[in-house]
Amino acid sequence: MAKLEGVLPAIRSMRDFEKVLNSSHENIIFLETRLSQVKSLVKYTRQHNKKVFMHVDLIQGLKVDEYGLEYLINDIKVDGIISTRANVIATAKRHHITGIQRLFALDSHALDHNLKICKNVQPDYIEVLPGIIPEVMQEIHDETGIPVIAGGLIRTKQDVENALNGAATAVTTSRKELWEL
Repeated sequence: MAKLEGVLPAIRSMRDFEKVLNSSHENIIFLETRLSQVKSLVKYTRQHNKKVFMHVDLIQGLKVDEYGLEYLINDIKVDGIISTRANVIATAKRHHITGIQRLFALDSHALDHNLKICKNVQPDYIEVLPGIIPEVMQEIHDETGIPVIAGGLIRTKQDVENALNGAATAVTTSRKELWEL
């Protein structure tokens, strides 16, 4: 399992991709991309000695089923998968790559439901959105024992510090100005 900590750049555009390739970050999170770009993006990322984590629910043109995941894992060789779907994370774990369960903390009912899923699937990490509620992230970590990543609505240096000083081991953000914190 990859060790994820600190600020993790989340890529939404090719301009952002070029910037993070020339940074000291070891890990890159791809949020939105097209299937036709995945192979070249991963190849180029590897040439810069960086690890690739794909949010598979957001890859346009990819059917997120067993065959689509096998393609990403066996042919493209991503280092990790992010998804809101428990079966996707279970597949990642079966193939011995990092599985990050994305969890939306919308209300108490959604949180309880997602905690049950996480306890069952045992992802390597849980990415909590929004990532600006330290108490909820602490509750998730205490309840599951799984490392927590803060994501969503991370807008300021203070948001990053609050998350990392709380229960989060890492923060994902697409805001370039926060990548070098």
